[in-house]
Amino acid sequence: MADDNFFERVYEVARLIPVGRVTSYGAIANYLGTKGSSRMVGWAMQACGRAFPPVPAHRVVNRQGLLTAKFHFGGERMQQMLESEGVKVEDDQVQDFKNLFWDPSVELAL
Repeated sequence: MADDNFFERVYEVARLIPVGRVTSYGAIANYLGTKGSSRMVGWAMQACGRAFPPVPAHRVVNRQGLLTAKFHFGGERMQQMLESEGVKVEDDQVQDFKNLFWDPSVELAL
């Protein structure tokens, strides 16, 4: 199924996000050459619970640094996971987002 292949490509990129950094759905979509498919990246993150190796979906936020997927983690789990990695979150928003932002198109460029 094509979606499964796309999801796996998303997971491969997400697994490269360093501890203490975050990226956005759109940045992953752009890196994969599917600009405009950030919603599909979100669906992939939502479906990654059984992926192996595990996918650090908590490190993927929206383009403004908001924890828009936090309800998928249940309660404050997404925030707690980020904070355990040194990422400060206030009012569901990553603080110092610009400095913590990991852009795969830049970071993974040859």
